[in-house]
Amino acid sequence: MLETDQKKASNEGKWLTRRVGHLRENIHAWRRRGATAGIGLLALMMAYGVVFGHNGLIAFEQKRTEAQQLDLQKAQLQRENEKLKEHADRLQSDPSAIEHEAREDLHYTRSGEVIVTLPAQAKGSAPALPSAR
Repeated sequence: MLETDQKKASNEGKWLTRRVGHLRENIHAWRRRGATAGIGLLALMMAYGVVFGHNGLIAFEQKRTEAQQLDLQKAQLQRENEKLKEHADRLQSDPSAIEHEAREDLHYTRSGEVIVTLPAQAKGSAPALPSAR
C-alpha cells in the first residue's frame, strides 16, 4: 500500500508539474499578445501624432505653402522697393523729374498757367464730349 500511495503521489506531482508548466506557457503567451497589442497601439498613436500633430505633416504642408506665399510677397515688395529707390534717386538728381512730380502730385503751375480739373468719370461710362454750339 505504501508503494501505491507513493505512485499516486508521484503521478499527482507529475500532473501538477505539467499543469503548472502549461499555465506558465499560457501566461507567457498572453503577456506576449498584450505586449504586441501595446506596442501596436503606441505605434498608431505615434503615427497619428506624425500626421495630425502640432508639427505633423499637415501642419508642415500648411507652413510650406505659407512660406511660398511669403516668398512671393517678399519678391514683390523688393521690386516695389527698387522702383521707389529709383524714383527717389531721380527726384534727387533730375530737375525735370522734380518738376514733373510737383506738377502732377502737388498741382503746381508756372506763372500764367491755369489748371483745369475734369470730373472723375464712373467706370464703364463713356467720356463726355463737349457739345458744339
